[in-house]
Amino acid sequence: MIQITESAITRMKEMLTQEDNEQQFVRFGVKYGGCSGLTYGLGFDNTKQTDDTIIETNGVQLVVDAESYPYLDGVEIDFVETGMMGGFTIQNPNARVTCGCGSSFRTALDRGKKEKCD
Repeated sequence: MIQITESAITRMKEMLTQEDNEQQFVRFGVKYGGCSGLTYGLGFDNTKQTDDTIIETNGVQLVVDAESYPYLDGVEIDFVETGMMGGFTIQNPNARVTCGCGSSFRTALDRGKKEKCD
């Protein structure tokens, strides 16, 4: 199960309100890329697939495609503000290797390329 903190839900609601489209939801997934093999994707979408997993928490729909879900099961999404900056953070207990620059990861499920960060 994917957990979403209250601060992340609050920020997602604010962002969805700015989109001014009642059909929008938050799509969360992974794609191949980065130094360690996989990178996260978090954004708005308005098209659901039949095999998507839908997680509804406090009025926010988080949608995850079937291919990404095994890499994301157990993840916690948070929104953290530090000084004048803020952003979503992802704590993934499945990540076995993370890139030194913090932009990608690899799990036991993925035997992706091992490359150096630029």
